[in-house]
Amino acid sequence: MVKAPLPHLTIPPLANGDKLTRYEFERRYNAMPHLKKAELIEGIVYMAAALRFKSHGEPHGQIITWLGTYAAMTPNISMGDNPTVRLDLDNEPQPDVVLLINPESGGQTQLSDDDYIEGAPELIVEIAASSVAIDLHAKKQAYRRNGVKEYIVWQVLDRKLSWFYLKEGEYLELSADNDGIMRSQVFPGLWLAVAELLAGNMPPVLTVLQAGLQSPEHRAFVQKLANE
Repeated sequence: MVKAPLPHLTIPPLANGDKLTRYEFERRYNAMPHLKKAELIEGIVYMAAALRFKSHGEPHGQIITWLGTYAAMTPNISMGDNPTVRLDLDNEPQPDVVLLINPESGGQTQLSDDDYIEGAPELIVEIAASSVAIDLHAKKQAYRRNGVKEYIVWQVLDRKLSWFYLKEGEYLELSADNDGIMRSQVFPGLWLAVAELLAGNMPPVLTVLQAGLQSPEHRAFVQKLANE
């Protein structure tokens, strides 16, 4: 009797809608080096389609400019663009932008030996096409449950920005003040001129941010981080 050789074993590719453990998700993702973005949300695989400029690329760049300026002027803070985040066993998202307090300054994330974020970033931003996107549903639930302290969703087609902050285990929506400015509850001095951002008018967005960076609360925050 001659035994037939075993067929060549291959790692199955990721596909939208796959229900996987985080370990199996990473195994398949790592076997697809051409793949730019895939996420595991509540145990389900989501793979991004090609990204359009006006509905994603441009607003993404504007958010990067805003948060990058804040990070550059705030020691012990880090900003990341599209990093993979190991949240829990069923969730490994790849947020559009994250803002972190560095671990040595009391932040709630760590970097793994293979250079992934582990734990919940203090602030996550997602650029969504509209209010029906996953960002306002399954992702929001996963971020809330894992302790992401602030979560911003820019719904580009709806011309709306929602900024949530975590209070007693629930997300409440942050409101703008009488001047139309939103102020972070977690990152003092991170101020946003919402209407100007939605209009794509970046100079006043950065002017308002600069005012936040010069505020007494931002100076106190910088001092606090330095003393952790």
